[in-house]
Amino acid sequence: MATAPPLHGMRIIECSALGPAQITTPLVDLGADVIKIEPPGGDYIRQMTWPIVEGVSLMHLHLNRGKRSLVLDLRSEAGVEILKELVRTADAVVEAMRPGSLARRGVGFDDLKVINPRIVFCTISGYGMTGPYRDFPSHGVAYDTWAGIVNVATDDEGFSYIPEHASIGIHAGPLFGALGILAAVLRARATGEGSYVELAQSDAAAAMDWLRSETWRAYERPESEVTGNAADNFERRAPGTAGMVEGVRYQVYEAADHKYVLFMASEQAFWKNFCQGVDRMDLFERWPGSKYADHARGNRELQHELRQIFGTKTSVEWLEFGGRVNTPIAPVNTPKTLLEDPQFADRFPLLPAAEMGSDQLFTPLHFVGEELPPPTKAPTVGQHTEDVLRSVLGYDDAQVAQARKSGAFGPDESEA
Repeated sequence: MATAPPLHGMRIIECSALGPAQITTPLVDLGADVIKIEPPGGDYIRQMTWPIVEGVSLMHLHLNRGKRSLVLDLRSEAGVEILKELVRTADAVVEAMRPGSLARRGVGFDDLKVINPRIVFCTISGYGMTGPYRDFPSHGVAYDTWAGIVNVATDDEGFSYIPEHASIGIHAGPLFGALGILAAVLRARATGEGSYVELAQSDAAAAMDWLRSETWRAYERPESEVTGNAADNFERRAPGTAGMVEGVRYQVYEAADHKYVLFMASEQAFWKNFCQGVDRMDLFERWPGSKYADHARGNRELQHELRQIFGTKTSVEWLEFGGRVNTPIAPVNTPKTLLEDPQFADRFPLLPAAEMGSDQLFTPLHFVGEELPPPTKAPTVGQHTEDVLRSVLGYDDAQVAQARKSGAFGPDESEA
């Protein structure tokens, strides 16, 4: 049993607003000490989007869990000086807002590497530091529409709207960023050299959906060079997951309880196991298919047969069947039903609302033989200001009072 979580001893100073603050959430979950620098009014993420849980947004409760909140007015010299003091012993500084915001306050990468040559400086933004869109204001859905992930829908009155979809850029960007921070910190600890890491959430959305865009690109080449699968007689399918529409042996089917399951017998061996299991070897003899990657594309006659077969058992019975006869069958959950799934319950115990303010998913990482300590509840504005000054910088009462009087935390209310 380890005595400390994996990232114990790593300290990150985060200057963030809204969703990009997620860049340090996976690091907090693994034990990093993240000090969130907030302006005197605080990060308005606490009032941003739905749902609002007892007056605080779920987004704040999730993204900023486990962090310490320190209020600093970076418009003041005293606030800037305290930030510089914190950077002296930190591993990384995160600028999770428009690029250049910290440089304008005299605490950009060039300023901070003078103080700490090993510092890792990471900037995460919507469209990044370069390109024609770099100064455009944006929100999270923009990165998915930009990356071609969200298809426009139209209602009965002809109005276009944003359909329900999985958000990619606002989650993928922070994950790539966390990976970059870890890589840069490892190098800094080995070589003493700091790094300036920069990424865009839009780029991350495109990177996560690489298969579709790269397929389109590949299809620009002649068919003599780029074809489809051997199982499809080398005919091209629609790019990426769009090509799944025509699948039969790799397709969703409705079970007897009116729930859906995903059937994935694209390998010949799995298909044979299925046919034996349902006592329908006639289907295998008639359509044995190719050894690998055969979806029985467009075979409506077989699809009709499979629809009838899947209607004879409940979804739970089909899952048991798949495990027993060794053929891939998976549940088709919704974001609501996922939490009721027994696999989810086994792997993903929720962080309880009683402690976190809302029920939350913890890190999906498992360290075998260890139990990661749960993070603390997301902080209120400036909740840890004095604690950080005392525990990290060694301030005493007089120094804390002087910092307050100098305007480091914003206007001194005692003099108002």
